[in-house]
Amino acid sequence: MCGFAGYITTEGKGSEYKEDLIEMMNSIKHRGPDDEGTHIDDMAGLGFRRLSIIGITNGKQPMYNEDGSIVVTFNGEIYNYQDIKADLIEKGHIFKTDADTEVLVHGYEEYGKDLLQKLRGMYAFAIWNREKKEMLMARDIFGIKPLFYTQTENDFVFGSEIKAILKFPTVKKEFNPEALESYLSFQYSILKETFFKGIFRLPPAHYLLWKDGKIEIERYYSPEFNTDESITFDEAVKKVNDVMADSIAAHKISDTEVGGFLSGGVDSSYIVARSNLDKTFSVGFDYPRCNEIPLAKTLSDYVGVKNKSKLITTEEYFEEFPKIMNHVDEPLSDPSCIALYFLCKLASEQVKVVLSGEGSDELFGGYNIYKSPIALKPMMAIPRPVRRGVRKVLTKLPVNFKGKNYMIRAGLDLEERYIGNAYIFHTSEIYKMLKKPIKKYTPESITKPIYDKVKDKDDITKMQYLDINTWLWGDILNKADTMSMAHSLEVRVPFLDKEVAKVAFSIPVEHRVDKHETKRYFRKAASEFMPDITAERKKLGFPIPVRNWLREDKYYNLVKDTLTSKEAELFFNTDYLVNLLDRHYHEKCDNARKIWTVYAFVLWYQKHFAAAC
Repeated sequence: MCGFAGYITTEGKGSEYKEDLIEMMNSIKHRGPDDEGTHIDDMAGLGFRRLSIIGITNGKQPMYNEDGSIVVTFNGEIYNYQDIKADLIEKGHIFKTDADTEVLVHGYEEYGKDLLQKLRGMYAFAIWNREKKEMLMARDIFGIKPLFYTQTENDFVFGSEIKAILKFPTVKKEFNPEALESYLSFQYSILKETFFKGIFRLPPAHYLLWKDGKIEIERYYSPEFNTDESITFDEAVKKVNDVMADSIAAHKISDTEVGGFLSGGVDSSYIVARSNLDKTFSVGFDYPRCNEIPLAKTLSDYVGVKNKSKLITTEEYFEEFPKIMNHVDEPLSDPSCIALYFLCKLASEQVKVVLSGEGSDELFGGYNIYKSPIALKPMMAIPRPVRRGVRKVLTKLPVNFKGKNYMIRAGLDLEERYIGNAYIFHTSEIYKMLKKPIKKYTPESITKPIYDKVKDKDDITKMQYLDINTWLWGDILNKADTMSMAHSLEVRVPFLDKEVAKVAFSIPVEHRVDKHETKRYFRKAASEFMPDITAERKKLGFPIPVRNWLREDKYYNLVKDTLTSKEAELFFNTDYLVNLLDRHYHEKCDNARKIWTVYAFVLWYQKHFAAAC
């Protein structure tokens, strides 16, 4: 795991930006503290920070082909690099290192952008062709590794993190207000343009080709749910266990020790139980229902691995949160990101690489919300106009009764009621809360192109497809990369593997979810390697006691000060925010997620744009 940054200048002034390139690299030193390297010519500069894991002695970057005409910087791991390397050697290519990076150099020479179809791994890379004066950049199929870019009048600038791009002298640091409204709905930055005006993220499974100042972006992979209805439940169990054995073996390839994250849930427990690791790491909170350390220790004892844990105090959490908002490039409002921060810090004290359980829920159907289409099925038999009419009447009734919310939800199509795992603020509430709403995007306008690609699928599959293309990279993988790289730790995710995806996308929906259980076939597969209490455990995520904290005077007042600050007043009607906080504090409703989403943004804005206030 590493970080890179660079530029292309159309004015032939590549060598003039040497010191700026060093500044860009230094800004992401946390991604690669072990080594650094640069390539500079008359048009381009590529800088690299290295965390040595594979090819420790000879994997220095930037890396070149035999005549130096092809240059690459690469962040990630190519798990099938040995197979690709053997094929390229047979075709006459000469390798000088043991590093997986070199297959990108020779693979690009041999296959061009078709190389992307052969890669199995997590990656973001930039390949500069000095003869053709063009650059190929790409991001892995799920978005495990990040990649950002911008184009100014004469320069194309890119990097693993936005903070590196901002160090380039022709890049202007400017807040992008269009990102705020969608963030308030989704809980994360979902637009292609980031919170920094003119700086974009390359989407997962896309490549970017730069030539003559022009940018071409295309998708090279799409998750396709082509279910094989002939697959029985028992066959599904065997298929997932077989493919996961292969994926875990591939993800363990390393020249350094590999550890594992371990919670009390089935996903991380399955990885640990099948990985033959020596060390695992866990965190919990000083609240009884938010401490998974005992469950993690039970599993670690069961499989015979060492477990190191940390109990996070409330004081520690609130002390670190502003510091983390200063480190991250865009606001992260998922409260679990701080737990992950502490977990990564704990693991980095002993290992450089850990295996983690991200991606299982999206691929196998693990979120509890995926059961909702089954629960709503009886109402879906009622004609749509009738359901919508009932909804319209019920939403105006001041009286609450059992089943009211159920019938209100049934009055909406899936595409209207589900924008992903987090739906924090609805559009009407955002327009009341913001002083100057832009009203350019609605959640539905963002999700519609994704839903359109699975029109013919069942509702559960549609929900999975949407989450894979939004929530997974925008929240889950974003926080995993950001928090791990803050501690120079590589997190590998065996569930998010091309071969695992092929199996997951072939399994009939009834084996994935029924009215009682999510990711059914995977839980059965997991039960062969761990106690039933772990395999059958309901999906919880990282349990964080935010709702409790916001009902304690100390933290209520701390958050209130932020929500009424001059930075908050730039964007929000702060009386509206205080009302949300007060209603939560007095236990009239649970507004914890709404409050935290705004709180995280304001803290982030204070750290990155305070001078503008």
